[in-house]
Amino acid sequence: MSDQREYQRLVDEVAALLGAPATLEDRDFALVAFAAHEGDTAADDVRARSILSRTSSPQVKAWFESFGITRATGPVRIPPDPATGVRGRVCLPARHQGVTYGYIWLLDPDGAEWPPADLDAAFALAGRAGDLLAEEAHAGAELGERLRELLHEPGVAAGTAGGTGSAAIVPSADASRAAAELAAAASGIGGAAGQYALVVVRAAPDNLPDAPAVHAMPHVVACYTERQGSETELVALVRTTQAPADAARRITKGRRAARAGVSAASHELTGAVGMLAEARAAARVAAAFPEHAPVASWLELGPYRLLSALPSAPDPAVAPLLAPRHAELARTAETYLDHAAHATRAAEVLAIHRQTLYYRLSRVEHLTGLSLADGEDRLLLHMALKAARLHGTAIH
Repeated sequence: MSDQREYQRLVDEVAALLGAPATLEDRDFALVAFAAHEGDTAADDVRARSILSRTSSPQVKAWFESFGITRATGPVRIPPDPATGVRGRVCLPARHQGVTYGYIWLLDPDGAEWPPADLDAAFALAGRAGDLLAEEAHAGAELGERLRELLHEPGVAAGTAGGTGSAAIVPSADASRAAAELAAAASGIGGAAGQYALVVVRAAPDNLPDAPAVHAMPHVVACYTERQGSETELVALVRTTQAPADAARRITKGRRAARAGVSAASHELTGAVGMLAEARAAARVAAAFPEHAPVASWLELGPYRLLSALPSAPDPAVAPLLAPRHAELARTAETYLDHAAHATRAAEVLAIHRQTLYYRLSRVEHLTGLSLADGEDRLLLHMALKAARLHGTAIH
């Protein structure tokens, strides 16, 4: 990855050259570096939030992009918006070989014109920033492919292990090379005590952060994105001495619809495929159960660790209850079981009379053939309802 000091030097040079505060952001509007300037006392909310939170909101991103900055081949002047208190600014696209990799932003000094030679020199510095960002993006893309190979390259069966009859799976040569490259890239991240974890983020495609932007974040070794049904999945390998969930929260910050799952941590990459399964299961729990959103950790899932391993097909006894027309009954049964079969508490939560609760529960028993007076039947019903919600087959 490029030296942060080089980015800072470029931004400082632009600020000094044009006599204005400057910030450098990547193409996903994550802050890379900023430089104040003498007289920088009237920064607007957009700049202040960018510096404090190190990112910009999707609304701010869309507004600035509406001025054509993603395709511009020269400086773009953004007019002020007095209604919102946003000051005018000039955007210098940081480009490399015709592709925009970031932006240098300058607060416009009351609409004054900079000397063309100075503006050209500043745009050249933005181009150098684009070169560095492109180098990082390409390096990140290559490491992302190594991570994909590690997680998706099939292993090779190597006979039985320990006389138990279970086949030992040895990583393929490609997966072993990928693990070695990732370990080398991670050597400077997290220190000697750092541990690996996988983070899976799921959201609609337009609500996921750019993979290059994620790769530039602290503790991220590599990442890639791929389509998973109607959503896009971002998979990131992190190495840190802190809780891996902190890295996941940083990745999802400002993206309200994104849900993330985090695997258990490990000192080795040999179990990476299992870590991916853990992170994906945790991401499903975060999406299905608001109390675990926006980031769920595998080690903190409790019973959902077992439920995530259940097949997606509903249990045949409970399947009739999952029909859309019985959504109210399913919710009643789940709430009743969530409260340890305590009728009074369940009725209060559902805001219904206790007799109404008993009537609905009798209908649940009739539909499923299960007895709510039987412990095993209650266990089956509770697990089946939670699993259905986890797999998206329940309607609430």
